[in-house]
Amino acid sequence: MLKPVHVAVGIIRNENDEILIALRSEDKHQGGLWEFPGGKVEYGESVVEALGRELREELDLQILGASPLLMIEHDYGDKTVLLDVWAVNGFQGRASGMEGQELKWVAADKLKNYDFPGANLQIVDFLTARA
Repeated sequence: MLKPVHVAVGIIRNENDEILIALRSEDKHQGGLWEFPGGKVEYGESVVEALGRELREELDLQILGASPLLMIEHDYGDKTVLLDVWAVNGFQGRASGMEGQELKWVAADKLKNYDFPGANLQIVDFLTARA
């Protein structure tokens, strides 16, 4: 069995308590689906470092703090991912799709209206249960 791809995921809330989601580009694994921002943890990086780097690269945001929420391992058949999900406790900047991706701020109770990759469904359930 292949080692899971370790992915840092950020749950980012705005002042209206809406959660930021991004549309995956069609050429990526699970492309065309919505996701919570983040990306692969590189060798030698902590999860918080990876999360900070990814949110800077993808969204032009600087995180000020983050705390762990949950861990999800999901097997897609062609790859397995380990989602290391963190609540972003503060950030600077205004989120913009630095890679051309569409972004939306969504109320937690509306997340189920969007199509997410399988691994993200547990995050959606987790967040809507607390909405």
